Amino acid sequence: MKKIYIDTLGCAKNEYDSQMLAASLTDRGCIIVPDPQEADIMIVNTCGFIEDAKKESIGRIFELAAEKGRDIKLVVTGCLSERYHRELAEEMPEVDMFFGVNDYDNMPDILLADTSQGDMVGADIDDLKYRKRIFEEDAYTGYLKIAEGCNNACSFCAIPSIRGPYRSKRIEDCIREAQDMADAGIRELILIAQDTSQYGRDLYGELRLPELLRQLCLIEGIDWIRLMYVYDNGITDELIETIADEPKICKYIDMPIQHVSDSVLHRMRRQSTGASIRAVISKLRERIPDVHIRTTLLVGFPGETEEDIDELLDFIDTMKIDRLGAFAFSDEEGTPSFGFDGKLDEDTKNARRDRVMEHQLRVSEELNEKKIGRTYEVIVDEIIDENVYSGRTRYDSPEIDCNVTFGSSYELYPGDIANVRIINAYEYDLEGEAVFAE
Repeated sequence: MKKIYIDTLGCAKNEYDSQMLAASLTDRGCIIVPDPQEADIMIVNTCGFIEDAKKESIGRIFELAAEKGRDIKLVVTGCLSERYHRELAEEMPEVDMFFGVNDYDNMPDILLADTSQGDMVGADIDDLKYRKRIFEEDAYTGYLKIAEGCNNACSFCAIPSIRGPYRSKRIEDCIREAQDMADAGIRELILIAQDTSQYGRDLYGELRLPELLRQLCLIEGIDWIRLMYVYDNGITDELIETIADEPKICKYIDMPIQHVSDSVLHRMRRQSTGASIRAVISKLRERIPDVHIRTTLLVGFPGETEEDIDELLDFIDTMKIDRLGAFAFSDEEGTPSFGFDGKLDEDTKNARRDRVMEHQLRVSEELNEKKIGRTYEVIVDEIIDENVYSGRTRYDSPEIDCNVTFGSSYELYPGDIANVRIINAYEYDLEGEAVFAE
């Protein structure tokens, strides 16, 4: 009976993959342990998207290598391993096996074999299908991966080369996984893919995200359904109507736009313009007045000018996006932009990112102040102190958006949903008090 430790780095897609791997291993008699020192096999599920993520993954591999005993296997999987497996194998003899993002079906049997089979990266890319997963005890929020890979050819992104072309999971398999999640106590269902808006096009010849959402809303036990990674050019009138009409769907949409300058968007090879982005936001707000939009921006792209940044700052000030984060461009080998002219130095890129976030801080504070006196549903994430809790509204994703700290005269637990009246607002977070019907 092998004891397995899994350390997951990077995005929600990696978390999903680790849960799937854990289920496969436990089906084979293994035990998942929380401490690497208890393990017979230590697995690091890595991120290799941008430079900072690569450094974090490499650092964690070396940390676990230092704890490795003679009879303990150290295994690396995920995006970094898929992208750089040969280089890593040469530089990290401490690692016993490397796997890629398409190796999860074969990985458990290989791990549990008596002999190491070495570098196993390179399995064929297959269709996405139903996967059994294991969730943490008392989990109440979880991710449902509805597609894998990407067909968008953004010039800065290595994901298509890492995870392959876009493959949707069949509706019936998505529903089966979501039912498993509800049975496990999951109340908040978060839909993820590299681009959720394109769901179904490859399988059914048309976009089917609205239909999938309507079927997910029928599952008992699921209270909130949240949409992540929805590209603006895939937000159809039908999708907007579905979000507006279905009470379980959070009036929240994560829409990574990257920029609004047409010249920058063109070099990024995005399928949007500044005008089309503004039009989609306006349409969303017109049909769903309380919608909260989250986005991410990429600043410091090769050739970006001061005029481009000024246009972006004006967009932030006038459009007042509810949730916004910004990243400085990371020059990634193997992507088209790696060969672009007009690259900016790190100080310039970081200074522009900081200017963007300074403007967003003022916007966020302004929008939060308007929430004072209003009452919102808040899901409890953490018990801070006796009768004091931290949680999120329907308009906030876990770990990346705003928190609400509130008091309650009744005892609550993580996963409970309470009505909270907001009494104070800060730049990014809120403070309130739970209210209960007499």
